[in-house]
Amino acid sequence: MTQATEPLHHLIDDGTMVQSVYEWRPELKSNGPTLMMVHATGFHARLWDEIIGFLPNYHVLAVDQRGHGQSTGGPVEHWASFGQDLKRLIEQLDLADIVGIGHSMGAHALIDAAALCPGRFRQLIAVDPVIAEPAAYENGGDVHFTPDNPHPAAKRKNDFASVEEMKERFKERTPYSLFTPASFDNYCQYGLLPNNEGTGMILACPPAVEAAVYTNSRTNIGIFDAVKSLQIPVLIMRAKSAEGADRWDFTTSPTWPGLVDLFANGREIYRPDLTHFLPQQIPEELAGIIEDEIAGAS
Repeated sequence: MTQATEPLHHLIDDGTMVQSVYEWRPELKSNGPTLMMVHATGFHARLWDEIIGFLPNYHVLAVDQRGHGQSTGGPVEHWASFGQDLKRLIEQLDLADIVGIGHSMGAHALIDAAALCPGRFRQLIAVDPVIAEPAAYENGGDVHFTPDNPHPAAKRKNDFASVEEMKERFKERTPYSLFTPASFDNYCQYGLLPNNEGTGMILACPPAVEAAVYTNSRTNIGIFDAVKSLQIPVLIMRAKSAEGADRWDFTTSPTWPGLVDLFANGREIYRPDLTHFLPQQIPEELAGIIEDEIAGAS
């Protein structure tokens, strides 16, 4: 692996929110595609660092989604917001020839954004994009948490004395115990921010934001219109089937197996040997898949 250099950090006011974007190798922007990487719920842009280190020949942007990392924006009521955020960012930066690479909610957001930005994307690599079967979106979804019965993420520990305390707390817990050492270090190092209202550090994705994302995860039935509108190549990577598993067991895949068939130019890699957190399990292999996909679409 080539060690990824420290990226440039941009805070971009798009008129609706401030988006936090990390940029690697801006000098390569005109030499090939721009890789736009978008993270999962509760994560942040710097969880792509290890994968980016295996992709030394590309201009790369990694985005903190709203309410995550150093982007602003409060709890989300509708998942369509994530694709709209990316659309504004892409237009403000005037990006083109984009290879969208997303994990979980980030993959879902990139599918929406590609449909909203025709002509700007070259292809998509959607790692377990959290799109369930269409019936699951009827009436806004089948799970409704309330203030009296919040999603369990709302009760996460939010304050830590240090990054080292966070590492010690999570190192033996699933899914963090599945991460490579570098991915786990990045998750903790960049997953905390200084506590401006007290001492120590707090989560860069507040528990209320994470809980709201999960609670409203089946609000965006419009994602199926986005899927059907796309003509660009789309690779779906799907982890082991969730049949018989609890919906909130994210070691399994939350993605509908029939999704790939709705894309005009879609194909799937099914990995039953891996969990939903496969980018953190196989960063080097995923980087190789990304390179192969770019070469195959050229």
